[in-house]
Amino acid sequence: MRSRNAQSRMMATILILFCCTLFPLQSTLYLSADPSGSFFNSSIPDNEETRKLLEQTLSSAEIEREIIKITAEQKALEEKVDYLEEQAIQKKSDIANQQERAGAVLRSYYMGDRDGLLAAFLSAKSISRFLALFDYYEIIIGNDRSILTQYEDQYKDLKKTLQTAQRSSKDLAQLRTALEEQKIRVAALNKEIEGGIKDSSDPDNMSALLQEFTLYWENIGLREVKTYFKALSTAMNKLPQFVQNREGVLTRKGMTYVLNLKEEDLNEFLQSQNKLFNDFAFHFNDGTITATGKSGALALSLTGHYIIQEEPINGLIFQVDHVVFNGLELPDTTRRTLEEEFDLGFYPGKIVSFLRATEVDSKDGVLQVKLSISF
Repeated sequence: MRSRNAQSRMMATILILFCCTLFPLQSTLYLSADPSGSFFNSSIPDNEETRKLLEQTLSSAEIEREIIKITAEQKALEEKVDYLEEQAIQKKSDIANQQERAGAVLRSYYMGDRDGLLAAFLSAKSISRFLALFDYYEIIIGNDRSILTQYEDQYKDLKKTLQTAQRSSKDLAQLRTALEEQKIRVAALNKEIEGGIKDSSDPDNMSALLQEFTLYWENIGLREVKTYFKALSTAMNKLPQFVQNREGVLTRKGMTYVLNLKEEDLNEFLQSQNKLFNDFAFHFNDGTITATGKSGALALSLTGHYIIQEEPINGLIFQVDHVVFNGLELPDTTRRTLEEEFDLGFYPGKIVSFLRATEVDSKDGVLQVKLSISF
C-alpha cells in the first residue's frame, strides 16, 4: 500500500512539474529566434498520446470558438433576411399604386390620348394662346415623366432589395451548413478526447491537465499568437516604403520590374518596426515562408506562402499553412480566423501606383516577385 501511495505521489509531482513547464505563470513579452526549430522539443510532452490529447483539446477549443462566431453571424444574418423580406413586402405594396399610374400614362400615349394636346398646341392662332398651351402641355408631360421615373426608381429599388435578400438567404443557408459541420466535428473530437482520457494511466490527472491547458490557451496562448500577427500586419503595411528606399531590392528590366527581397533584409526591417521581432527569424525556402521564435516554454512557428490576388486590389496575399504553438498544431479554423483578422499581404501599388504583381516565388533565402506596368 505504501509503495502504491508513493507511486501516486510521484506521478502527481511529475504532472505538476510538467504543467509548470508547459504553462508558465506569466506571459512572456517576446519570443527569441531559433531557426533550427529544435527548441520545440523542450515545450512539448515526450508522451505522444498526451501530446495528441493536448492538440485535440486545442482544436476542440478553437472549433467551439468558431461555433460561437458562426452562431452570432447566423443570428445577425437571420435578422437581416427578416428585415429585407419585410422591406420587400412594403415596397411591393408601395409600387402597386405607382404601377397603376404608370400604366395609365403609357396607355394614354399608346391610345393617342396625348395627340389632342399636341394638335391644340400646334394649332394655336396667337402667341398668348401658344404660350398658355405650351405651359399646360409642359406640365402634363412633366407630370407623366415624373410618374414613369418614380415607378422605374421604385422598381429598381425593389429588385435590388429582393436580390440582396436572396443573397443573404443563400449566405444564411451556407452558415447553417457550416455550423452543423463544425458541431459534428467538435462532437467527434470530444469523443476521441474522452476516450483518450479513459485510456490514460491516470484519467483524473489527465482531465485536469487538459482543462488547465484549455484555460492557458484561451487566456494567454491565443493572445500571444494574435499579438505577433497584429505586429506583423502593421509592419507589412510599411514594407512597400522600405522596398522603395532599399537599394538593389527593386530593379527594372525593360517594362518589367523584379523585386528580390532577402530574408536578412526582411528580418532587419521587422526588427526596426517592433522589438517583438528582435529575436524572431523569417526564412524563404523553396516555395514556402517560415517564421520561428521562442522564449522559455513559449514557442511559435508560422509557415505559409504567397499567392497573387487580382481583385479587389492586386497584391501578394499570405496564406497560412501551419501555425504551431508550443509544439502543437493550431486547427484550420484558427488559421482562417488569423488570415481574416490580420492582413499580411504586400501590395506593389503602394510602391508605384501602376505596378502590379504577376509572379511570386521564394527560394534560397530570397522572395522574388515579378511586376508589370499597368495603366
